[in-house]
Amino acid sequence: MSRLIVNADDFGLTSGVNRAILELHQAGVLTSATLMARASATAEAIEIARSTPTLGVGCHVVLVDGEPTLSATRDIPSLADPTRNRFEASLIPFLATIYRQSSVQKIAFQIEKETSAQIASLQRQGLRLTHIDTHKHTHMFPRVLTPILRAARAAGIRAVRNPFEPTWSLHATRSAPLMRRTEVKLLRLLESRFKRIVTEQGLSTSDGALGVLATGTLDQATITSLLKKIPEGDWELVTHPGYNDADLAKAGTRLMASRNTERQALEALRNFPSVGLISFADLQAPSPVASGA
Repeated sequence: MSRLIVNADDFGLTSGVNRAILELHQAGVLTSATLMARASATAEAIEIARSTPTLGVGCHVVLVDGEPTLSATRDIPSLADPTRNRFEASLIPFLATIYRQSSVQKIAFQIEKETSAQIASLQRQGLRLTHIDTHKHTHMFPRVLTPILRAARAAGIRAVRNPFEPTWSLHATRSAPLMRRTEVKLLRLLESRFKRIVTEQGLSTSDGALGVLATGTLDQATITSLLKKIPEGDWELVTHPGYNDADLAKAGTRLMASRNTERQALEALRNFPSVGLISFADLQAPSPVASGA
């Protein structure tokens, strides 16, 4: 049987994003969302999550393009700029930062500490988090993945996004730009190590992520193409729905017009009743980790 987690990223980014997530869940086409611990509409997203227990909610860990939960000066000077108390604006300088650090343990400690703080800030509000993922999929890189999983496991979270798109999905996504397709294919070289680390840390994950290649171009035709080809297994459809409004423009996201398109495109799921919709809470529980791991 094919089972699909339909997850919306950036819960809490703006009220328009929050509204879209709630409407899509109430319409029965979205099962899960990952919440940003420190964004302009986080407080509203937390209230929505509390009042909507059927929506699976995870932590959308932000280590790039955002504001940290901890003090950049005191707690995470290697991760964030102390003068602005902000993370790196984009992925490339973030990776340059973490891979040029002379002390791997130092940067891992700070990633784990900040991740723990973001998770704790949501759990203190009474949220039962089903899983974690990361803004811009930074956890696909081993130096980021291991400390993030340690923080998640310590907080009682037992599932993580598999951010790698399977080969069949790459073939079924026809509209993605060539540069994006090349990037996604190259990053798949990290997949086997990702799976090994997740297993070692005792977390569960899906068989792969759909829609990563189509980020910014995910429309109804693409979703239809993916669902026509979906094989047996547990998959995740990664989405970024929202309303294109003044708040979204202020947030500075590159996914402006596409959020409206994705919000409307998810209606295509109604045409595939044989695909079972689940959340991360429905994934098979991982095996216990041996002590000392």
